[in-house]
Amino acid sequence: MPDTGILVTLALALLAATIGGAVAVRLGQSPILGYVLAGLLIGPYTAGPVAEPETVGALADIGLVFLLFAVGLQLSFGELLRVGRVAVVGGTVQVVAMVVIGYLVALALGFGSLESLFFGAFVSQSSSAVMAKILGDRAELDTAHGHVALAWATLQDLSTIALVVLLGALSVGGDLGTDIALALGKAALFLVILLPLGLRVLPWLFERILLLRSREVFILTVVAVALGTAYVSELFGLSLALGAFLAGLLISESDISHHILGEISPVRDVFAGLFFVSIGMFVDPTFVIASLGVIAIAVVLIGPVKGFIIGALSYMGGIPVRSAALAGILMAQAGEFSFLIARQGVDAGVVGDDMFSLMLASAALSIVLAPSAARFAPDVLRTLDLRYGRAPKEPEAVVSTGPPRRQVVICGYGRVGRIVSAALDRRGVAYTVIEVDPRVCRELRGRGVIAVQGLAENERNLMAADLGHASVVVVTVPDSMALQLVVHYVRREFPRLPIIARARTNAEREFLQQEGVGEIVVPETEVALEMARYTLGRLGVSGPETQAIISGLRRRQTG
Repeated sequence: MPDTGILVTLALALLAATIGGAVAVRLGQSPILGYVLAGLLIGPYTAGPVAEPETVGALADIGLVFLLFAVGLQLSFGELLRVGRVAVVGGTVQVVAMVVIGYLVALALGFGSLESLFFGAFVSQSSSAVMAKILGDRAELDTAHGHVALAWATLQDLSTIALVVLLGALSVGGDLGTDIALALGKAALFLVILLPLGLRVLPWLFERILLLRSREVFILTVVAVALGTAYVSELFGLSLALGAFLAGLLISESDISHHILGEISPVRDVFAGLFFVSIGMFVDPTFVIASLGVIAIAVVLIGPVKGFIIGALSYMGGIPVRSAALAGILMAQAGEFSFLIARQGVDAGVVGDDMFSLMLASAALSIVLAPSAARFAPDVLRTLDLRYGRAPKEPEAVVSTGPPRRQVVICGYGRVGRIVSAALDRRGVAYTVIEVDPRVCRELRGRGVIAVQGLAENERNLMAADLGHASVVVVTVPDSMALQLVVHYVRREFPRLPIIARARTNAEREFLQQEGVGEIVVPETEVALEMARYTLGRLGVSGPETQAIISGLRRRQTG
């Protein structure tokens, strides 16, 4: 096949992903389905344009890094550690159990002993990327079952280190005990280095960069940290995705984690699509049609069997029934490390063409089915509860600990924002401030004021400010583009929420009028009107007449 170049390959893969994702969403399906089918159409096994699998795979690795880095940013490190105790014991038992079950099933299907062992390791893993995509699309990353599933996936990722070393030693020989001890030692060293970096150094670095108020430099810094951490983790024998996930998880404890997430989200979404496209490219439709029975057995192992084991072990570990069941369903698919194990078997000459095709086809099919399973699972569990009274019940409503409903959100805490907040303080009105300067945020928090650190135009920061409980939004940011982004977001998400904003130019004023902003303050106009008020007063014009003149002039200027 001729070298099409990275630009052509990237354009072809993105075009296919766009069309496939759009069609899938239009049909009410997850975009993951569209991405995988798009990869199938541009893969080497179908007619038409063919993208370079190696290039798409390399781009997919980048997508995997961004996807898991963003997932880590959205989680609570403390909460993950809490459910992690369940995942450590349960995950270890699950991986061993699935390796044994997969090994026995593959032997029964007529495969060799070592090849069957690779198959067992293959079905034991689940995809953090698929799970994160599903949870993100359903806004369930911060749920109990989301925490359990992600903690479990982290344990699986760590188990891959031992599995890769074990399978490699069995394939080519070597000192198994020494190899495993060396691999685990390198992993521990990486974590020792990453812990202080993630908790102290990286948040400090991001704060310094954020103060430059250059979005381009900030995004470049985030991308460099995500990819750099992933690269270093691979040097220590860990996966790219696991290193990026752990870095994001540690940074999630900082004040600007939501701002980082908001900036990296567009980059993440683009490259994450390429990850799923790369999966579809390796599926051979001819093999799928000829081996439906065997593939169905493999999918049952990857899906229902593994999901049931994970759900049961989670419940035995003290997780509520509903959360345990949903976590098991989320984990019922093959993972990116499953592909790593399959490729290792091929490179070692242990896994043959039939087994490799079986692995790829069953993994791709399980990934395609995963979003639908996650979507219908809550309704199925609810139906079982109503019919038999034994299924998991809905969790009790969580009492909100957020700010009171009567509050103000101030975007920008410069001179104008400080004056507004001083007025609110005198009346005892609660308010939330979005401000980029960490020193100001610390000062506000010291006074008991809720402060969101970051740029006001970042949607994640606006979400963190809890606009749903706001009575009015005060936009004091001086930058024209920031002003437009803030107002546009508020109007789109909360169309009835009152906004007061200042406009420096006629273009800004016209934009605010079109967006339906209730009160628009033009600084130069207000200065001129106050000067006119003072002048008329000195000339002996009565107060009511002066007010009438000023009101007329204001209407004329803002009309």
